[in-house]
Amino acid sequence: MTQGSAPGASHQKDRVPEEAVRQELNRVLASHEFHSSKRSQDFIRYVVEHTLDGRGEMLKERTIGIDVFGRSTSYEPSDDATVRVKAGEVRKRLGLYYAGQGASDPVRIELPAGTYVPEFRWIAGPPEVGPPTVPAPVATPYSRRTWWMAGAAVVLVFAALGWRFARGSGTPLDQFWSPVLEGAAPVSVCAAYVPVYGLNRDAADPTRPEDFVLLTDQFVGGGDLLATARLSAMLTRTRHPYSLKIGNDVSFKDLRSAPAILVGYSYTRWKEISSDLRYFIEVSQTRVGITDNGHPTSWTIAALPADRRTNEDYAIVSRVFHPDTHAMLVEIAGITQYGTDAAAELVTNPDLLAEAVRGAPAGWQKKNMQLVLHVKVIAGTPISPRVVGAYYW
Repeated sequence: MTQGSAPGASHQKDRVPEEAVRQELNRVLASHEFHSSKRSQDFIRYVVEHTLDGRGEMLKERTIGIDVFGRSTSYEPSDDATVRVKAGEVRKRLGLYYAGQGASDPVRIELPAGTYVPEFRWIAGPPEVGPPTVPAPVATPYSRRTWWMAGAAVVLVFAALGWRFARGSGTPLDQFWSPVLEGAAPVSVCAAYVPVYGLNRDAADPTRPEDFVLLTDQFVGGGDLLATARLSAMLTRTRHPYSLKIGNDVSFKDLRSAPAILVGYSYTRWKEISSDLRYFIEVSQTRVGITDNGHPTSWTIAALPADRRTNEDYAIVSRVFHPDTHAMLVEIAGITQYGTDAAAELVTNPDLLAEAVRGAPAGWQKKNMQLVLHVKVIAGTPISPRVVGAYYW
């Protein structure tokens, strides 16, 4: 039995055969992203097999908790977020896999947000089986008129499509990225270096400040890396050209020559670019949170630990035509790595973004915009990014 009866299955002509899905599942399970996590392997194998067997309706949080994670029959998902957290981790691992090793795979396995039922789709369309033999047309007195009518129909179809696109058709995800992806210029996806202090190994007794050395231009935050992978995977799916730039590889000239996506903590490299926007991340000795035109807000992390492990975070998504660079800029930044990762998930996930712009004003697709997100963090995994503030102009 194929996945035909499972939720999320594609149309019959585009359906991925069971054998092709299982071949892709084996590639995913053998990848570096999944080989290192048996729980992630068990999770993705379980949901894929159930969907292929036509049992997608059984893929509920409680069932997965009992069958995959060995929870008792009295298991209550409201008291234990293990399944939700693992599903988020599996989505990240799939994103990393398809942004790298699996980028050229013919089939893609996806786990949409809000469901445990995977979807299977061809990347370049199903394999061709050869065109059917068509008899040569017989000339008739009506052939010329028929071809004229067919040509007129084609013109009307393209005119209708042009009118539809002029009205801003497509999903909210398409509409969010449309101003950025206009034209053929490659988009620069830019990640900032994160300052890290390293121990001077020559120091005999490393207790003094001078025993630590600032290591600049060497490390990128884990959340920034995951965010960059999500964005790269999305741009690969849209087939829009892009280039990855890290730290000092990014120049002001780059930002002037093409649209750019800036990823990372706004108090590092991108501070000067985004400090004039309404919402901004302020990190100081006395306060960690979001400011509104320079004024404190309630969107703060009361006591951010030194190791930056927190159970909540805030992030800002900005999409603006910047007056200094004269190009479209998208900035994705969290107070910590969790917020950056969650913000990138929101702007690459159709369902999350549709919810985020549900109350947006008319014409938001062409306006500058900023979204402030609140993010829950469970067991080191960001979940449920929710818009708590928005500004369109």
